[in-house]
This record gives sequence, C-alpha cells and structure tokens, in this order.
Amino acid sequence: MSYVNYLTTEYPNIFFEDSKVGRMKKRIWDASEEEIQEILDDYGIGSPLEMGVAGTYIQNTPRSKLIEKRRKNDIVLVPIGCTENHGAHSPSGLDTFMAQLICEAVRRKTAKLGREVNLAFPPLNYGGHPYHHVGMPGTVMISETAIVDTLTAVMAGLWDDGFRKIILVNNHGQDWMLESAVQEFFKRYQLPGFACVVEWHRAVREFFYPLGDERPDFVSTPFVHADESETSVGLLMFPEMMDMDACVDATPVNFGFLQDGFFDGSVDSFHRPNRWQEMEGNAWIERFGTPEGVVGKPTRAHPRRVKRAIAAICEYLTLMCEDIIEKYPAGTVPDPSKFSYRPAEEIAPCLKEPLSEGWKSIHELPRRGIFID
Repeated sequence: MSYVNYLTTEYPNIFFEDSKVGRMKKRIWDASEEEIQEILDDYGIGSPLEMGVAGTYIQNTPRSKLIEKRRKNDIVLVPIGCTENHGAHSPSGLDTFMAQLICEAVRRKTAKLGREVNLAFPPLNYGGHPYHHVGMPGTVMISETAIVDTLTAVMAGLWDDGFRKIILVNNHGQDWMLESAVQEFFKRYQLPGFACVVEWHRAVREFFYPLGDERPDFVSTPFVHADESETSVGLLMFPEMMDMDACVDATPVNFGFLQDGFFDGSVDSFHRPNRWQEMEGNAWIERFGTPEGVVGKPTRAHPRRVKRAIAAICEYLTLMCEDIIEKYPAGTVPDPSKFSYRPAEEIAPCLKEPLSEGWKSIHELPRRGIFID
C-alpha cells in the first residue's frame, strides 16, 4: 500500500500534500512578506481591469493575432462571477472583478514565460445563487438551467474556435452549476479535450485559515461572505471600488441546529463532513438574517491579510496551465479512442484547425448517447 506524504507547518491542522501543487503551496507558506510582494509585483497585482485593453482578451484581440496566440497555447481561462449584494462597502460586481483580475494576472505572467494563456470575457455577470439569496436587493439571480445552458454554449463556441482546454475560474457560490455545465458539455458532444472548474478560494483554502491574532498577514476570522477575507481582497485589488466608511459587521441568524462541526464554511477550511452548499433550512434567508449583505467582520479587513492567498492562487493557476500545455501542447488532445464512443471519422474533422480543409464545427456532429434530448 502506498501512502501520501504531507508537508507540515507550525499549525497541526494546516498541511500540504507532498506533490507539485503542495510543494508550491509550502513555498508560498514559508515565504517572507517581502518575497510575497515580489511575486505579486511579478503578476502585476494592483493593475486596473484590462477588458478595455487591446490584446488581453479573446474578444478585444484582432483575429489574426488571436489565432497566432492560440497556436502557441490553446488554454483559455474563463472568469466566472455574479451580481450580488456584498454590503454597503463593496460593489455588487465584486465576485466578477476578483475572478477577472486573477485571470488577468495569470495571463501577464504566462506572457512573460512565452506561452500566454488566453482569456475570455466573463459569461456570467449575473450568476446562479443558493436558495438563501432569494429576494436580496442588489443580488440578481439567474436560474440553474440558464447557467448550465449558457456555459455549455460558451464551451462549445470556444471549442469551435480551437480552444480545447477550458478552465472556468469561479469566484461565487455556484460551483455545482458550473460542474453540471462541464458534465453536460462532454455528455452532449463526447469530444476529447479538457475542462474544469477552479473555485479559487477553495483551491488555496489554507491561506484563508483564520490566524490573524497570531499572524497579521492572515485573516483573523473564517471566510464567509462580504467579510474580512473578501473585503481584504477588494482593498488589495480594486481599492477605488471600496467604501470602508460604510462598512459594518454582521452575524447570521440560525434556527439553533447543525451549527457545531457538521457543515464547513465557504472555503472548506475546517475539513468538516459536509460542504455548506449541501444544505438549506438551518438558518434564516439572507434578507431576514443578514440584511446588511455581510456575514462576518469586514471592518477587520486589510490588504496585507490576503497577499499570500492571492500569490498562491496566481501560482496555482500558472502551474496548472504549464502542466496541461506540457503534456498536451497547443492543438493536441488526449487520445480520442480512449475518451469518446464516437467513431474516429466523426471526431477527426472537429480536431482540425478551424476553417482549414476538412474541418467541421462541433454543431455538425450527429447526436449520440442517452443524454441527448
């Protein structure tokens, strides 16, 4: 029997797998604050949003240049957010801006490395939401069906344009909808490629563990919503959109059961048996329980508290992109015969360079399988 080795820290409940990812996280954990700042500077953290900067997204790049870039790297990062009340001190687009700025940072870094990753405009400026967000002013709720249909269509369109490796970088409590979209895409089209969901806070959850009373470069309260953690990220990445004079703390109201150790927090920091999204009904809905739009203590926020977390997610996404493109360079995908039940003659035309001789669109595939309507 083989065992997984772990890299320990000075805190028994915080440890990292002895793997490429775990060793990267341990490096970030052990780095000095000066070294963390150097990493952030290398990624250009603090730069303004780039949607209006030519050549930064698929949609703002001349097609000739886009094809040239895609032939070097056919990975695309798709930032996913929402419109949600994050308290009087924050903008309702906070989740979208966080995801975008992280993806933009990774694009800048990979460009320096010579294999620039591609970015797509956020397809969900209005996201899906859990039930307890119903009726909250400032929150715009889209149905789960609409979310899955939209993302499936987006992935199909990106595939047809030659982007065969798709990473949905999520910054909002709608993971299960995004995961459903990934599954729906592959069930519907049965084509070889790669798609995944990265809920970025959860990917680097160790760096959101509340240690602030001992370490001022960490948060001091558990990650929940519009709280110390999210507000600190806003202050680090887009301080001009934050109004700390309007900041208030708030505690949710619950019905008195399943509070002690059953369900984890927003980023699964405590290794509890169940995730928060696996239940409803143990607490008041947001409008009645926390009408402030806050769950936690945003008044404690400071950009210093999340620099290590932002460095970790930027390094994680860069490492993921490098690992994918090293194994499957641009234009290549996993073995179709081991990935799909479609015959080779159906798949081969879809794998060609878009608009080249013999290429076929994903929409020309015959429908196959029990999951097709």
